[in-house]
Amino acid sequence: MPGEASAPVVILVRPQLGENIGAVARAMMNTGLSELRLVAPRDGWPNPAAWPMASGAEVLLEEAALHENLEVAVGDLNRLYATTARDRDLVKWIATPRQAAADIRAATARGGRVGLLFGAERTGLTSDELAMADTLVTVPLNPDHASLNLAQAVLILGYEWWQAAEAGPALHLHHGGSEPAPLSQLTDFMTRLEHALEEEGFFRTPQQKPHMVRNLQSFFARGRPTEQEIRTLHGVVSALRGLRRKRD
Repeated sequence: MPGEASAPVVILVRPQLGENIGAVARAMMNTGLSELRLVAPRDGWPNPAAWPMASGAEVLLEEAALHENLEVAVGDLNRLYATTARDRDLVKWIATPRQAAADIRAATARGGRVGLLFGAERTGLTSDELAMADTLVTVPLNPDHASLNLAQAVLILGYEWWQAAEAGPALHLHHGGSEPAPLSQLTDFMTRLEHALEEEGFFRTPQQKPHMVRNLQSFFARGRPTEQEIRTLHGVVSALRGLRRKRD
């Protein structure tokens, strides 16, 4: 397979047109990105319309992985960068493609796996999907016309990643001997935390719960926890549940 083994994974969420998926594969091949994952494509997969647009990158389409939901698609990754052109009501790191590329190079140099998340052509990513990422990437373009198609967005991020091959890391997080946690571990912790909070009556109304869970998801993803930190957080939940049992 062409491309570097440490290259970030490209994840398309609910892509609509097969032609756009093919154009994404071509942009990936241009920039050394070699792994494509598709989440719930509108017209199913494989889509014959994708192949003519791939223009030499057909191998990426043939080896593309199909997933029913985003949680499974990103579960083995340590870091997740989500692309968006709109302001969202989330507290997140926001990076340009150039800054993100340097950060990704530094993360993969330490052995981490990184994903680049792109939303559907018309609607982009939902707030819940963006909440799963630790960093948002916004391309600084003409504010009066900042919309990009899928292949353009992938090409810009892929180009910056390719160009950053020799650049030193602009941002570094020391992990204290523990590895960055795969997103599947963070998802498991969030599920357990949500159940514990539900038992304690933390969610005052059903209407408030989705927003509060999304904020918590965003907070923990932004912190980029290590495997040790996830174990510590599980211990916190266990301890609080133990206190509740004693109180009861």
